[in-house]
Amino acid sequence: MQSKRPKYLNLMEIRQPLPAVISLLHRISGALLFFPGIPLLLCGLDMTLNSPQGYAQFQSLLISPLLKGMLILSLWFFLHHFFAGIRFLALDMHYGGALEQARFSSKMVLAAGIIFTLLIAVLMW
Repeated sequence: MQSKRPKYLNLMEIRQPLPAVISLLHRISGALLFFPGIPLLLCGLDMTLNSPQGYAQFQSLLISPLLKGMLILSLWFFLHHFFAGIRFLALDMHYGGALEQARFSSKMVLAAGIIFTLLIAVLMW
């Protein structure tokens, strides 16, 4: 006789395939771009447009290595979300839905996000 009790799933032990990880990172990056991203962007824009002193203060903030690291992380959030969004648009149009194509496109999204982030980070630093 089978038990009607719910099964305990340890989410830390479940290994997801790469397309599922890319999908999860797409959702997380979108949420992080929305909540802390938009208010911080608007705050920086407000600082730079208010006065020349605010612009100089904003430039002095950008020299900090900690802030540069946060900008690079935010840049990766944006680029990953961008490339994964293109991938999901293609999947919605029924391109790349086969297993091997989905795995390949997931690898390409991950690689493109990291490569473009590193290229822009080198230019920024």
